Amino acid sequence: MRKSLQLQAEMTQEFGTCVFDVTLDCEDGAPVGGEADHAALVTELALAKKAARDDARMAVRVHPVDHPSFEADMSHIAGRAGHALTHIMVPKVESVGDVDRAQAALINAGAGHLPLHVLIESPAAVHRAFDIAAHPRVQSISFGLMDFVSAHAGAIPAEGMGIQGQFTHPLVMRAKLEIASACHAHGKVPSHCVVTEFKNTDAIRTAAQKAARDLGYTRMWSIHPDQIRPILEAMAPSEAQIDQASQIILAAQAADWAPISHAGQLHDRASYRFFWQLIERAHRTGRHLPAPMRALFDVAPRHSEPSLS
Repeated sequence: MRKSLQLQAEMTQEFGTCVFDVTLDCEDGAPVGGEADHAALVTELALAKKAARDDARMAVRVHPVDHPSFEADMSHIAGRAGHALTHIMVPKVESVGDVDRAQAALINAGAGHLPLHVLIESPAAVHRAFDIAAHPRVQSISFGLMDFVSAHAGAIPAEGMGIQGQFTHPLVMRAKLEIASACHAHGKVPSHCVVTEFKNTDAIRTAAQKAARDLGYTRMWSIHPDQIRPILEAMAPSEAQIDQASQIILAAQAADWAPISHAGQLHDRASYRFFWQLIERAHRTGRHLPAPMRALFDVAPRHSEPSLS
């Protein structure tokens, strides 16, 4: 955990913005019987890092809502370190009722400002993805590949968890598409699952490209520091895309957001939104922006496009 936060600080310095979040793990990180001690460790680490670096982006994955340690996790971690966190990650969410329970625990802990990121890891949860994504507390949905495959009791082969199978098996692909579609339907962030072949940078790059370009995912989990840069490269717009978007946005601004012609194509507010979102994604992934675009970006809130709505 400390190494991940140190890498985050180094890459923030390199890119000029924080390009990835660090999720401190209580679900799989805590030994059986040591859940309370691990929650205390995570809390102290979050508080110390936030005190040292105000731009640190940290989250905590707590235990599932039906685990005996869930309420204690939320009370201790969200209650003491809620102001230091960007969100709380809740695994194995099955229904809107689970989200409601997590939200109530946040409010009871005095951390009602925090959004929830949820992990969908079963066929039944995939069926309810649109309802879960519609919940106002949910900011992002992640796909839990390995638990999803395991939930099929051998009906999906082990290859479905690998770099090839997870992009070819129909049931896995259907789940990924349902989650991405549900998120985009409700303005939430779809986050793609891990790739376990962490020493194969070509594999992680290919997986991230497929997740972003073919399936519509805008975030992706890493399980090793070597995976972060390939994911960023795959999720980021290309230089050509950034140049095109910059030219169109600057021309649109000069025209007071009226329709324009650019390179023989008509553009209006619908495409302006698309290209502004591309510029936002470039900024979040640490890409270089042309000077006029950087100046415009500095005065435009990242989450808002008042002139384009």
